[in-house]
Amino acid sequence: MKTAILLPCHNEGAAIYEVVQNFRKVLPDADIYVYDNNSTDNTADEAARAGAHVRKVRRKGKGMVVRRMFADIEADVYIMADGDGTYDFDSAPRLVEKLQRDRLDMVVGTRVPTQGHETYRPGHAFGNRLLTGIVKLIFGTGFTDMLSGYRAFSRRFVKTFPALATGFETETELTIHALQTGVPCGEVETPYFERAEGTKSKLSTYRDGFRILTFILLLFKEVKPFAFFGIAAAVLALLSVGLFAPVLIEYLETGLVRRFPTAFLSMGIMLTAILSFMTGLILDSVSRGRRELKRLLYLRFVAPE
Repeated sequence: MKTAILLPCHNEGAAIYEVVQNFRKVLPDADIYVYDNNSTDNTADEAARAGAHVRKVRRKGKGMVVRRMFADIEADVYIMADGDGTYDFDSAPRLVEKLQRDRLDMVVGTRVPTQGHETYRPGHAFGNRLLTGIVKLIFGTGFTDMLSGYRAFSRRFVKTFPALATGFETETELTIHALQTGVPCGEVETPYFERAEGTKSKLSTYRDGFRILTFILLLFKEVKPFAFFGIAAAVLALLSVGLFAPVLIEYLETGLVRRFPTAFLSMGIMLTAILSFMTGLILDSVSRGRRELKRLLYLRFVAPE
């Protein structure tokens, strides 16, 4: 089977040569592709010197790179990793083995820090647990390490993945797409190391964490619109009832309605709740049609051997 190793990179010149060389040692028959995303250092030159196929993506953002990689590369098995040397190269064959042995479509490399406090910063670890927990709460299931960038994919997963994210939220999109379509997935624990000397993280704990959270809520609306708008409708209906209760009690006691503004406000909020509920019903039918289409596209590809 043809295997492709995909390495999205931005300013990883200090590490990419060793990364390519080490992946070649553990998977000598794999084709290694380095996608350079507007690097200002020697990332492309070092990757080419190591023997990788180097391609450039001008539009900034990891999601843009993943979109281009998945569209361009033809293979049976895909491995995606970062070019900073933090992932364990020896785990790559184990990811491929589990993908093929269990006939899966995605295997996530669950990161296990091995080199002290700075390997996996507390802020990143907390954010990962929080976002992973939110996804599990919304979708009822999930992965141990939702934000891991170390993954193996089957061809039919890659070629039916819509790839709409633009930045670091692409791992979230991969995860939610797998959960929504119900494709078979698995996890493999893999050591996680400190970044190579001379490289630095491109991930901002707060900025990118907020973007990922926003993206999760957006996908929640797209994937489960009835639940999303149903919750909004329930909150609005309760607010409306809470506002109208004193008006109703006063009317029952005196036969008069003195709080017309409150009554009108309550009525408007209840109408909004009804509209929200109906919107959820309509969009749920649309979402079901989209899921069916994704499933049909997925079934066009041969199952992994």
